[in-house]
Amino acid sequence: MKPPPFRYAAPRSVAEALALLAEYGPEAKVLAGGQSLVPLLNMRLVRPEVIVDINPIGRLAYIRRRGDRLLVGALTRQRDVEASALVARAVPLLAEAIRLVGHPQIRNRGTVGGSIAHADPAAELPAVLAALDGEVVVVGPAGTRVIGWEHFFTGYLTTAVGPDELVTEVRFPLPPPRSGSAFLEVARRHGDFALVGVAALVQREDGRIAAARLAFTGVGPGPLRAPEAEAFLAGREPTPEVLAEAGRLAAAPLEPPDDIHATSTYRKEVAAVLVRRALAAAWDRAAARRRAGRRPRDADG
Repeated sequence: MKPPPFRYAAPRSVAEALALLAEYGPEAKVLAGGQSLVPLLNMRLVRPEVIVDINPIGRLAYIRRRGDRLLVGALTRQRDVEASALVARAVPLLAEAIRLVGHPQIRNRGTVGGSIAHADPAAELPAVLAALDGEVVVVGPAGTRVIGWEHFFTGYLTTAVGPDELVTEVRFPLPPPRSGSAFLEVARRHGDFALVGVAALVQREDGRIAAARLAFTGVGPGPLRAPEAEAFLAGREPTPEVLAEAGRLAAAPLEPPDDIHATSTYRKEVAAVLVRRALAAAWDRAAARRRAGRRPRDADG
């Protein structure tokens, strides 16, 4: 299969990229890693007038810590995140989830900003961003906007990014003290998109769950949090019965799609099981992290 004809531009700065997006508007598509865009082009599901290849903008590839946030440039390859010691120390949830993104060949080219901007409803990184209450930095003609995850994802493959705007950075808040995390998913085959995925974050205090966060992928138009289950868990001991009830509460309001890969009923049942398992793993990791006395450092990337 071959893509439809298009013009090709390779700007070397954000300003040049924005000028092209302003000129062509919805008729332009941004090429970062290309792991989603190129298949869509080859199947002729998209027919842009111009491809704006932002790969020459090297300054958009970085991993650094600033205060209580991990900043990841939009052009940072997923493989670089996977291999980063800073990511593993500072945001273990991101380090764990990134290994489930496709195959190594995909992660070698795929970018963090590209995955977030593409907003696939079964992708791992949007769920991580939701679980951590992360933000996305977007630049356009009107200046810079910092958009919280809950306002960034607006529907299937749809975000709050305007046709003349560019994602430049993704911000992952560091987990709170005495916390642990886990990311679990079920897929038909290794490397496939998740049928259901769960990101869990648990904070311990005096043998109880001080706070918990749960975010799903694969069960809706974008990443979904589970506020009722999160509220239920606060202040409780993580007994098997409590974790099972949290899974039930988290899965109950979900309305996953039926498709050729799995039924809605199956996805809901799997979601409840994954919540229970992810919470148990996150709780155990919080205890281990506390015993080891590990603290994120400031250098690397």
